[in-house]
Amino acid sequence: MRKSKPKQRIILPDPKFKDVLVTRFVNDLMVSGKKNLAYQVFYDALDIVDVKMKDNDLSALDIWKKAVQNVTPAVEVRSRRVGGATFQIPQEIRDSRKLSMSIKAMILFSRKRSGRSMAEKLAAEIMAGFNEEGGAFKRKEDTHRMAEANKAFSHFRF
Repeated sequence: MRKSKPKQRIILPDPKFKDVLVTRFVNDLMVSGKKNLAYQVFYDALDIVDVKMKDNDLSALDIWKKAVQNVTPAVEVRSRRVGGATFQIPQEIRDSRKLSMSIKAMILFSRKRSGRSMAEKLAAEIMAGFNEEGGAFKRKEDTHRMAEANKAFSHFRF
């Protein structure tokens, strides 16, 4: 590669939980630079999760982390042209991309959900991810299924 790798930006921990992962999630949740609103939506969603899942012995933050972990894919398929034909080649994903894919899927499917506020929709998606159901988890399962089906083309890896 001619160019050097770009410098990794330093992400500061969030004010409430002092967690960098929360800040990454909120940065993706944020729309039009409104970070305080994004933090408010996230914290409200965790409060809703805490109320609805109080029978569980985990805290709301732990439930959210487990949900993100449940919707994180391990492999993805990439298109590659070989002799005029396009093959879907399964590849393992690096950790930072895994995390960003799972966060973006969770936010995308929570936005598509029906509900009154974004906090309620996000809370519903977090609980669905924790219980291994919902749109983001389904996307992970579909990705893994497609990678498994195209395992025969893995020798075309680039």
